[in-house]
Amino acid sequence: MVAAVRDPAAFRRKWPDVEALAADFNRDVSPEVWRSRLAGVEAVVNCAGVLHGGRGQDIEAIHATAPIALFEACLAAGIRRVVQVSAISADDEAGTEYALTKKRADDHLRSLPLDWTVLRPSLVYGEGSYGGTSALRGLAGLPGFSPLVGDGSASFRPIHIDDLVETVARIVEGDRFARQTLEPVGPEAVTLRDLVAKYRAWLGFAPVPALAIPMPVMRLAARIADLAGGGPLGRASLRQLEFGNVGRESATTFADRIGFTPRRMDDMLARRPAQTQDLWHARLYFLRPLMRTVLTLLWLGSAFAGVLAPVASYATVDAAFSSLGLPSRPLALAFSIVDLLIAVALLLRWRPRWMAAIQLAVVGGYTVLLTVLAPGLWLEPFGALLKNLPILALIGVWAVLEEER
Repeated sequence: MVAAVRDPAAFRRKWPDVEALAADFNRDVSPEVWRSRLAGVEAVVNCAGVLHGGRGQDIEAIHATAPIALFEACLAAGIRRVVQVSAISADDEAGTEYALTKKRADDHLRSLPLDWTVLRPSLVYGEGSYGGTSALRGLAGLPGFSPLVGDGSASFRPIHIDDLVETVARIVEGDRFARQTLEPVGPEAVTLRDLVAKYRAWLGFAPVPALAIPMPVMRLAARIADLAGGGPLGRASLRQLEFGNVGRESATTFADRIGFTPRRMDDMLARRPAQTQDLWHARLYFLRPLMRTVLTLLWLGSAFAGVLAPVASYATVDAAFSSLGLPSRPLALAFSIVDLLIAVALLLRWRPRWMAAIQLAVVGGYTVLLTVLAPGLWLEPFGALLKNLPILALIGVWAVLEEER
């Protein structure tokens, strides 16, 4: 088996026995790029996908252009077995860029003289979580109430990742699924309301009232979420939710076609009870954007304060700089520019690891410099320097939470 990933070195640290090669669906958009990678390969499984574009993710390339190039390369290399893991909502009626780009690749693959199989699964869940399932856990972990999109009646047929992997394995190992489109789904339809309740029970939290959020409010919230980076709370997710994730075929039809019955969500959750890290993840899910927002506002406030505040408001610091022959006002303006740049970078979610280091360096530098020049600030009643300690801790926690993979 060969894995095509963006960072082969990081992949090998997790799976040292699996061969990995470097690939990036944002850039690898021609068949020639893929042909040299297909030597010795007998079957190809494509499961690349993103919920929306932006921040270095080209959804057109990832969902359509690069997969189509890969499929054409398979045709040229004589590799007949190709499995495309698409989405149950990859339909023109869904109307989202996510759905339309997925469908474009599906349609192109189905037009080729290959032994292709297109899989259109419903919600995929597992022991870990990412994207939509992380959002569900976050909703389940909120204290006091469980907010729902609309009346919470949107339905899914959730399938466990192990059953989806078993599906792919059966397709790759045999030929009876060639030139077919399958909808891998679980054995039961589950509403959004039920999903949140199931995750809440799995996490060990007591039941709480459900809070129905009207769709106009959700659409406004989704627009705001898109400005902050989108993710599973953005407009694309909302439209996919409205379109539906149940599929056209029954769960029995899929089970009959694939040759086994996927397991119930209740059974799979009970098989692996929630651990401490699952509780933390659920509780921290909505705290992460709150931390990012608070830090952004902190740096913005610091930037504007440095520009607008009169010299008299920081007389102690001014006296310390003056004793060294340093002009305090130009320095305050320079520091304000630095603070503003940090705020903008946080707002754009630019390189979180770098931004964590920069923030720690700047706050730490401010603290050390002012400790040397004006140690009396540590004793001020409003904690002018003392507040830097929890700020440093907040930056450290935010840095950990921003590293999703």
